[in-house]
Amino acid sequence: MAEGRVEEESVPARIVVIGTGLIGTSIALALRGRGGEVLLADRDETALAMAVELGAGDALPAGGPGEPADLAVLCVPPAAVAVTLLDAQKRRLAAVYTDVASVKALPLRQAADLGCDLTSFVAGHPLAGRERSGPAAARPDLFLGRPWALCPTAETRPEAVATVTALVQACGAQAVTVDAGHHDRSVALVSHAPHVVSAAVAARLTGADDTALGLAGQGVRDVTRIAASDPKLWIGILNANADPVADVLEAVATDLAVAASLLRDGSEGAAAHVADLLLRGNAGRSRIPGKHGSQDKTYATVPVVIPDRPGELAMIFQAAGIAGVNIEDVTIEHSPGRPLGVLEIVVKPEAAEKLAAELRSRGWSVPG
Repeated sequence: MAEGRVEEESVPARIVVIGTGLIGTSIALALRGRGGEVLLADRDETALAMAVELGAGDALPAGGPGEPADLAVLCVPPAAVAVTLLDAQKRRLAAVYTDVASVKALPLRQAADLGCDLTSFVAGHPLAGRERSGPAAARPDLFLGRPWALCPTAETRPEAVATVTALVQACGAQAVTVDAGHHDRSVALVSHAPHVVSAAVAARLTGADDTALGLAGQGVRDVTRIAASDPKLWIGILNANADPVADVLEAVATDLAVAASLLRDGSEGAAAHVADLLLRGNAGRSRIPGKHGSQDKTYATVPVVIPDRPGELAMIFQAAGIAGVNIEDVTIEHSPGRPLGVLEIVVKPEAAEKLAAELRSRGWSVPG
């Protein structure tokens, strides 16, 4: 089966989505695109109405779906998962249940304490999102190629896992089975703590003058991008995964404190120790999986100066296609106050000169 595709018969035919924010509405749109019937519920009537208007599904009737749906997806914060699951099971909304919260161990413990039926519940977490929130930001392709953690317990029925796995595949994501505790420690390292670090750097900018902000380049934009996310959402996530996140932050804080002390020392020996941190950073960054989940590879970057006018990107991409060059990634750095920017096109090293020559022949400025 091709990546991001799933056979139609394996798609849950009827699902209930509780919570019509970014993730819930994106799941609903993806399933509707596969021909599934989707019923939506949300305490926020405005969000629910918008999701319905966007074509994500129909509002769940007050009396429930009639016959239980194949699957109910609980798109609520970590602290609300257990009580929402209990209510949904009492109302017999579905045969199988899953959630999308970014913390797994705490909701599972709370669900067990409340007496929820864990045989039909598969704790889940799609590793996808945007800085924007709400149904208006939803996209049916949000999960394409993204990992989606599934944390079944010893009690979970295999049929329930199969149903939720079909949902993941229908959304174009890749299911990854992992223990709940391992999941929480992992996301503390690769998601939750980085968000706090990003916020800490962004917070320094609140006191910056106009000169400093005018000098802001792509580096600070990259580091602070995720700091734009909803603080209310994130405080719930951090509270639910507090200890693993605190462990990572303490380790990062130690590295930073040592680096600060060494920089103030100013000696050559101190500089060597700071260089060691930078080298460890290089090594850690290189371990992040790249395209299609493979280990990050060495690519070449072709910089192109582009004017800010309609259709420019499309023409550059078309030129790459004519040259037979596959684009691995792109970034754009805008020039403040000027109607142009630099497009950095990431390609395989052997294709770099071919692409550069094609772009130059068509009139674009390609430095180097």
